Amino acid sequence: MRCDQCAMSLPGGCTSRGVCGKDPDLNSLQEALIYGLKGTAAYYYHALEHGYKDSEIDEFLAKALYTTLTNVNFNKEHFIQFILEAGKIHLKAMELLDKAYVETYGQPKPTEVPTGTEEGHGILVTGHSYKAIYELLKQIKEKGLENEINVYTHSEMLPAHSYPVLKGFGNLCCNWGGSWVYQLKEFSQFPGPIVGTSNCVQEPLPTYADRMFTVSVAGLENAKHINDFDFSPVIKKALETKKLEKRENGKIVTGFHHTNVLPLMDKVIDLIHEGKIRHVFVIGGCDLPNSKMSYYEELTSLVPKDSIILSAACAKFRYNAKDYGYIEGIPRFMDFGQCNNVYSIIVLAAELSKRLGKDLNQLPVSIVLSWMEQKAVGILYTLLYLGIRGIYIGPVLPQFFTSNIAEEFVKRFDLRLVSDPKSDLKQMLSKGITVGN
Repeated sequence: MRCDQCAMSLPGGCTSRGVCGKDPDLNSLQEALIYGLKGTAAYYYHALEHGYKDSEIDEFLAKALYTTLTNVNFNKEHFIQFILEAGKIHLKAMELLDKAYVETYGQPKPTEVPTGTEEGHGILVTGHSYKAIYELLKQIKEKGLENEINVYTHSEMLPAHSYPVLKGFGNLCCNWGGSWVYQLKEFSQFPGPIVGTSNCVQEPLPTYADRMFTVSVAGLENAKHINDFDFSPVIKKALETKKLEKRENGKIVTGFHHTNVLPLMDKVIDLIHEGKIRHVFVIGGCDLPNSKMSYYEELTSLVPKDSIILSAACAKFRYNAKDYGYIEGIPRFMDFGQCNNVYSIIVLAAELSKRLGKDLNQLPVSIVLSWMEQKAVGILYTLLYLGIRGIYIGPVLPQFFTSNIAEEFVKRFDLRLVSDPKSDLKQMLSKGITVGN
């Protein structure tokens, strides 16, 4: 452990045990709670951007943070319960953000998004803030420049194409590149200005630093910051940069949402009963620069053709360009969008469990997550709060877990570290009772 949060701390911080009496396992649980709260704060902040608030979320964030102060709570079991409660609140924050997005931008629809380019100047938007991309599109339109400046999405902004209000801007044209991991290369290749709207930004290379802007919570040492969503400097810069030429490329599909998948549920259940859908895989989460992320690419390629894959967040860029096909009209691969859109997958899982009359842990459903930062931690806590066992997590276990705490989570929740895709897949396919005829 390393704790230096109070004046009693030893020089350099307490490392083996706190002067206050805190041991490494308690410190681990407190850090685990704090990281989950950070993830909740991210989603709640985006909801607040749209004017949506919730007093229960406010109160819990204050209470949970208070418990981590010096000499407040030394009970490890209390912190495990706080982590589960944090999962409940994180679910509430995702639900609130989903409501904010749908009521502001309309119900998303499955949409084919071109990955090529259109002729004209371009602005690239990365991050998670639909508020930012909406304000940018609106200001371009107000200036009468829709036919001159196209707006491209990057990484987690991809699902913007599926919301009717955002899609209604004719110059929201294409998606550029993949996940945040490759942005240094991909941003260098983009000729126009780039706008970072939230987390997942990196300090820019000299090749594009003069074209890099940030807005809202995002900030970089070597980039200009936009205040009050006034994108005039970005629009001005776009007109000064080189135009892109029209280039055809493939398309990727996004925009699945519980509102457009629930109407398919009767057919899905029929196909399950007929044995035509054998298994449902939830494979998603963060991308990160780790060679072990190849696990997720290989796993998705091995998933049998009588199974479907539900995905969300930026790791999908490793496997979302494949043609997975259909099972009697039901897409075998469904991208629900940003990481917060795991909420839609939870809604669908609950409905599937209800209609089949079985606990989700009894069903042939496997959850395989990749994590990089605190929002994914919050999502994991939500799944644990919901009582879901046997979750696969990777590519590594959280370093803020001591070996004792990691062992406790494995024991309590059957949390599993990903290993070999083939052996893991065999184990996943054996999960759940037979629900077909």
